[in-house]
Amino acid sequence: MTDWLTAINALATQGTPAVLVTVAAVDGSGPREPGAKMLITHVAQFDTIGGGHLEMRASAIARDMLALPSTVLSGARRISRFALGPSLGQCCGGVVHLSFERIGKDDDAYYDRLLAHWRKHEDCWRLVPLDSTDAPALVDGESNCIAGLAPGALSRFDCTLPCRITEDANGRRWLVDPCLAYRPHLVLFGAGHVGAALVRALADLPCRVTWVDEREELFPPDLPANVRIEVTDSPEAVVDEAAPGSSYLVMTHSHALDQRLSEAILRRHDTGWFGLIGSRTKRMQFEHRLRERGIAAERLADMVCPIGLPGIAGKQPAVIAASVCAQLLMSWEEAERARVHAHRRRRRACIGITFH
Repeated sequence: MTDWLTAINALATQGTPAVLVTVAAVDGSGPREPGAKMLITHVAQFDTIGGGHLEMRASAIARDMLALPSTVLSGARRISRFALGPSLGQCCGGVVHLSFERIGKDDDAYYDRLLAHWRKHEDCWRLVPLDSTDAPALVDGESNCIAGLAPGALSRFDCTLPCRITEDANGRRWLVDPCLAYRPHLVLFGAGHVGAALVRALADLPCRVTWVDEREELFPPDLPANVRIEVTDSPEAVVDEAAPGSSYLVMTHSHALDQRLSEAILRRHDTGWFGLIGSRTKRMQFEHRLRERGIAAERLADMVCPIGLPGIAGKQPAVIAASVCAQLLMSWEEAERARVHAHRRRRRACIGITFH
């Protein structure tokens, strides 16, 4: 998922105590979004909640907690409010609420389960009691408990809402922390220089990559955690098997293969963003050939070629990769906004509220 979860699993194996700091809520402007995290030990930090004075104060609070027994509430859980402008001198100007959660060796099974669900691309939610030292629960989208003990007094939660603090029927506070699988999925065809640069650029971004080529020797021995390789002589089959909404990027060593893959992608009507490496001349040639093969003009308009943001003309692999990554992020964030909007529209319709 992110460095904090990988670090928790490694530290739990070593028996190293730590404090997980989560941005529980933000009023106004803040340096990071709700759900952002960092992990603090006596001597190290993993991930970030935005840096600056806020992070320095949070790190000090976390290390003060580590100096206390984990059996007392002040050493196990805290929730703190920070006014960024008046108290910290940060120009964001909003108010950030941070939760502090002690992590110990007894929590390794819990976080192993969380990591396993993320690797299977399954959404789950952490429910952390803030007013007690009780163990957190882990539930799925149907509110089924998959680790720990789910609180019976906590009502069903809206899966579209971000990380937040809520109260149960007994007035106890809980952190409801979505740990969502990466929804963006890129199917990348081509393991050449640009493809390799793109995989490196995507390594720390919230997405999954299926990297496809017939030449197994081109794949590096060490792959980012979010990348899966597919060595195949039938790459068109990968297009057919990809999940609806997947994005595609075609940059193979063969124009003929590029054309076959483009046709297979455009014949699907449930795809996300589709990019094809090449010049405007290549686009014109492909449009002519694909029209002859029955691809409609409106589908051809969905093919992005040349790829990359306007105004970035560099041809170095790393430059192309940076430009295409920005293009993909724009597409993925737009798709996520549309998904959340549609989900809320359906939810309001189900309970009889008119949506505007």
